[in-house]
Amino acid sequence: MQKSDTVAGGTPALEKVLAGEELSYSDGVQLMSEENLFLLGAAADKVRQKLCGDVVTFVASYYLNYTNVCAARCPLCAFYRKSDQSDAYTLSTEQIVARSKIAVEQLGATELHIVGGFHPKLGLDYYEKMIQAIKAEFPKVTIKAFTPAEIFFIARLTKNSVKEVLSRLKVTGLDSLPGGGAEIFHPDTRKQIVIGKCSGEEWLDTARQAHELGLKSNCTMLFGHVEKPEHIVDHVIKIRELHKKTKGFTTFVPLKFSLENTELEQKGLVTAESPSTYDLRVIAVSRLLLANVLNNISVYWVALGKKVAQVALSYGGNDMVGTAFSEEIFRAAGKETGTSTQELASLIREIKRVPAERDTFFNHIRSL
Repeated sequence: MQKSDTVAGGTPALEKVLAGEELSYSDGVQLMSEENLFLLGAAADKVRQKLCGDVVTFVASYYLNYTNVCAARCPLCAFYRKSDQSDAYTLSTEQIVARSKIAVEQLGATELHIVGGFHPKLGLDYYEKMIQAIKAEFPKVTIKAFTPAEIFFIARLTKNSVKEVLSRLKVTGLDSLPGGGAEIFHPDTRKQIVIGKCSGEEWLDTARQAHELGLKSNCTMLFGHVEKPEHIVDHVIKIRELHKKTKGFTTFVPLKFSLENTELEQKGLVTAESPSTYDLRVIAVSRLLLANVLNNISVYWVALGKKVAQVALSYGGNDMVGTAFSEEIFRAAGKETGTSTQELASLIREIKRVPAERDTFFNHIRSL
């Protein structure tokens, strides 16, 4: 290890990762629990600079939530509704195409990020017609739709295999999968925050099958609720090991849990959102655990807030996810959503980094 690659006062785990070695589970737990936050951030930033340089990317993305009706009852979610609630909705194909038209023609979106609840009465043809109709109108837009959790649910509901569902959707024009529904894989945490959703292993297996069919995806982790540090490390390492096999993930997105209007808040199981120091630690440790395997770490400004997101770009982040036009899931939990490419570029320039618009697959479209 060259002298310039050290971090003064760093622990063996930091020295190890700065020398290009892979961190173990115990290394990750140590960094989550013991390491000085500023040293941790400095190491993560050094690794980020080496692997990604000073360019910070984002995509012009429109979030389209096709239904809030959900058969699951996850205590972490403020978005879902029962079908008989007054504010429950399910969009028709025509409504979806109309929103897509606004996204592409008025807002300049290159990506449609489409997710929804686990609707208990929608057949596979609903999803196929949705994608076909969008592609017929806008053949060049990238459709990033249906998380592995949604795919698993659709397969169970329609009595098809996961591979069959993915294959049919790909034929109709599905380009990529978002990474939601991962939450926390470890069952000790998952059983407290998820009801009626796939297990962590089922999520990973669904993502694996998507990758084997040539569909890239994001991967996420929802943190800042009831998890323990070791559950964070377990989750990130499982992502790392799958990506080694499939090379199918485009980026890792640590998502800060938003408390407002959730059952976890109402029942007093979580009384406050995680402090920014914890958020930065999670992002930095994620960078270090994934180094040299999955090199894009996305900072989701919608959940973190724009100012903390700027700081997180110096704690290992190299991507700002996107513009999040019309995002509704975090909005239901009280967060401000939606921005412009110009504002994201300004936030990036303020911290002396180089903004660039990308596509879904991290190909650069233009510098800003």
